[in-house]
Amino acid sequence: MRCCSGRCGLTSVSRQSAGYTALQPVSGQFWHVSDLHLDPSYHITPDRTKVCSSSKGANASNPGPFGDFLCDSPYQLILSAFTFMKDSRQQASFMIWTGDSPPHVPVKELSTKLVINIIGNMSSTIRSFFPDLQVFPALGNHDYWPQDQLPVTTSEVYNAVADFWKPWLTDEAISTFRKGGFYTQLFESSVGSQPLRIISLNTNLYYSPNSVTVNITDPANQLAWLEGILEASSQKQEKVYIIGHVPVGYLPYARNTTAIREYYNERLVKIFRKYSGVIAGQFFGHTHRDSIMVLLDEEEKPVNSLFVAPAVTPVKNVWQMESNNPGVRFYQYDLLDYSLLDLWQFYLDLRDANKKNESDWKLEYILTKAYGIEDLKPESLYELAKQLSVPHSKLFEQYYNNFIVSYDKTIVCEEGCKTCQICAIQYLDYSSYTDCINQEAMWR
Repeated sequence: MRCCSGRCGLTSVSRQSAGYTALQPVSGQFWHVSDLHLDPSYHITPDRTKVCSSSKGANASNPGPFGDFLCDSPYQLILSAFTFMKDSRQQASFMIWTGDSPPHVPVKELSTKLVINIIGNMSSTIRSFFPDLQVFPALGNHDYWPQDQLPVTTSEVYNAVADFWKPWLTDEAISTFRKGGFYTQLFESSVGSQPLRIISLNTNLYYSPNSVTVNITDPANQLAWLEGILEASSQKQEKVYIIGHVPVGYLPYARNTTAIREYYNERLVKIFRKYSGVIAGQFFGHTHRDSIMVLLDEEEKPVNSLFVAPAVTPVKNVWQMESNNPGVRFYQYDLLDYSLLDLWQFYLDLRDANKKNESDWKLEYILTKAYGIEDLKPESLYELAKQLSVPHSKLFEQYYNNFIVSYDKTIVCEEGCKTCQICAIQYLDYSSYTDCINQEAMWR
């Protein structure tokens, strides 16, 4: 890997009907949380190397009650995120939770039992805060032991997690999940004219460090299953949200590097292009950063909007220049066709929270307002991508600050760093991404 560089609530419209005016909601909302990465070992102690296992022996930088940038999340940080979400009283129809509950620690410090316990803890924490909310979860690469090695058949972890997620998922979804860590389920909207189908993919099967799936053409037959579900959805005129942990496309912070193996990336891009008329949005986590992608078809027409949500954990490695503040987000969608209208990104200024000993989660930005676009449909995101790629774009500076969740406004992303970002936003397949990288001088 070559590094590239060191409108809230329901909108209402009045409808004249039989002589009286009724208020009709035109949009729904949902939460997206990702990468909680609980570190149960986190505690404040004078020896900075012992604050958390996830710092792997490094000195915690400035530890406080809500965490440290060299540590994974203390339980208090995760509780503060869910408390904020609950107290915000937003009218959410459902929540998507895109994986990674255990901490970044050496393999020997975890076990299957510990990983299962942590996922169970996070599942019950979410349920205790939102007892009546429909949650659609996805597995992350750390939601297994050893990490990244998610199998292609049933396993102790898949079975245990299926039991934790029974309150949210149908028997059919649970049965599919036990076999390969993925599932599909309809979201029954009381208002929507057509159903919304959630497809929760186990993209960890395609993750480069997963040695179990090396040389397997279709691990757990998930690609064939996905095509079958999308074909059926197309016939039934359903709309689909794809959720998963490891995203498709290229990493915005590493040159020429896909998050999943290139072979699987090409296959998924092909499937997503074929069924782009059915897919109304795609949502991932894993990178801990805030980024967008727009899938273009072979004619370079924008056909799909993809979103990578930043992490709740603020962790970074010692050698990394930047990290992220903890973040959670809230999407608004059209109730009729499930197209995405807007998103609200919320964050916790970790330094400030630790200094004041209280968590004050704030709105970081509203996407349409921050970037001056109409909605989050592919055409709008494509227009935004074009604006971001203009040399010395002030809008790109704003985008990069949001990418690191307002971690440090003095960090700039120029030249090679910007090239990687711009190419990753617009080009998800090998040939178009490579062409973009080779035209690097254009983004300077």
